[in-house]
Amino acid sequence: MSEPTPPPKAAGVLRGPQRNSAAQLTARDEESRLEHLIEVGPWLITELDLETLLDRFLETARETTGARYAALGVLDTNRRQIESFLTRGLSEDQEMAIGPRPRGGGILGMLINEPKSLRLADLTRHPNSYGFPAGHPPMRSFLGVPILIRGEAWGNLYLTDKIGGEFTEVDEQTAVTLAAWAAVAIEHTRLLDAASRREHELERALRSLEATQAIAVAVGAETALDPVLELIAKRGRAIVEARTLLILLRDGEELVVAAGAGHGDPHPGLTVPIADSTSGQVMISHRPARLTDVGELRVPAEALGLPDVHSALLVPLVYRGHALGVLAAFDRDQVLEFSEEDEQVLVAFAASAATAVATAQTVRADRLRHTLDAAEAERKHFARELHDETLQALAGLKLLAVAAQRAADPSQMRELLDALAGGLETEIENLHAIISELRPAALDDLGLRPAIETLAEHHLVANGLDVKCDLGLPDPTQRDRRLAPELETTVYRLIQEALTNVAKHADAKHVTVIAEVGDEHVRIEVVDDGVGFNHDAVTAGFGLTGMRERAELAGGTVSIASRPGETRITALVPSRYAG
Repeated sequence: MSEPTPPPKAAGVLRGPQRNSAAQLTARDEESRLEHLIEVGPWLITELDLETLLDRFLETARETTGARYAALGVLDTNRRQIESFLTRGLSEDQEMAIGPRPRGGGILGMLINEPKSLRLADLTRHPNSYGFPAGHPPMRSFLGVPILIRGEAWGNLYLTDKIGGEFTEVDEQTAVTLAAWAAVAIEHTRLLDAASRREHELERALRSLEATQAIAVAVGAETALDPVLELIAKRGRAIVEARTLLILLRDGEELVVAAGAGHGDPHPGLTVPIADSTSGQVMISHRPARLTDVGELRVPAEALGLPDVHSALLVPLVYRGHALGVLAAFDRDQVLEFSEEDEQVLVAFAASAATAVATAQTVRADRLRHTLDAAEAERKHFARELHDETLQALAGLKLLAVAAQRAADPSQMRELLDALAGGLETEIENLHAIISELRPAALDDLGLRPAIETLAEHHLVANGLDVKCDLGLPDPTQRDRRLAPELETTVYRLIQEALTNVAKHADAKHVTVIAEVGDEHVRIEVVDDGVGFNHDAVTAGFGLTGMRERAELAGGTVSIASRPGETRITALVPSRYAG
């Protein structure tokens, strides 16, 4: 807002020694003074800066009453003494010579005790006069007027040493009018200031709510720990306007820097001991700490990669009474130090953040458990295959070898040896199939597309399945566009498990395998014309649970739609490329 134009000076107002006395004011002078008062009111109200308002108020009071000196005493909250004292008309040297400002004794205290106008011809002769301190300029005439806001005293206007004589009743009326205008203007600026503060508080509350909502959404939409921590660090830093925010999570007897946002160079993995650090004490006590000097930290901020920080705000991450770690904010923008309000906001935010961290940590632990369970189930599967088929077949071949060794007839020996060779060849093929299931050589050597095509040919030969492949996959010769190795393995395993499931349970003749890479996902579909699944089969297993777990570990999903004559298994897995 542009600064309002100062009101014109009143013509004929007493401002200098050329006037002999206030009694000589003409009707024209009084009319000019009235016009000036009418003009100054709206001008005062449009001023939004309180300091500027009071300065102009004092200058206007001096000009319109002919006072040599003007002062404003602002009362404390108890309205018993002067809290601040503003003056106009004194030089800097006079200000320094006077020394400490008055607190409201003597004549000044009369207006505090009884807030009504006081006009004196010679204040030095009043019985309540305390006299002036050394260096104070001489003053005689006095006019004091209270400034009342909503019926309560806010301060007092003091005018002294009228040029040309004593203050008149007209001067008093002028000062009272100015005080009324000032009261309205001061209340206006106070209300605007309060509204501005409230708006700022609402904005911060809204930012806090938005950040908390984002964390809540993240819990539902993102369960991987690292993205959740990154979101918490960025949103937490924003709501308290910190230059840097770190997330330290508990790991045994240490706190580990798990994520950060802002300035500095915090390295994930840096540790501080819980027992011998301020952060550790904040976590254990479940109580935040606000430090105006980071030198109070038991472990220097430099140890966290933050050499040039000044203040800190440490808030515990607590979930259901269990301490997970600490949010550590450093240096609030502009003012550096954090306020009590910042502390309250970050504490509220930390409650949601702790829930998100605990959820992500639980999901990570569950995924690890599922991975171990799946690996154990796979080991059991291959152990059973080797025991029930390969070992029994090898035992039979051993008997053939013993029989051939004991055969006296050369022709019988040759027959037994031929049978032995044929059996060995069959078991070599079976072992090759098991090895291919464990890790097909084509996947490493040739790429995903040839590996899937080889898998389809195997099912045609072994199970009579007519498998049609529609593969929109990168050319394996383009190394820079090849999918990440772990993603290639996931895609291959999903198709392998789906085809195995069809071969064992679907009684199907034809299968279509679709795999295509999009900008965000790899889409996999396996469609067969078999008998379909009933609801219990879909939920109970038939290899489908393992497929879901494998897809979830890669950040993807699996869905199944089944009816007699068509079963469609669809998987979506986020795209990732090698290198």
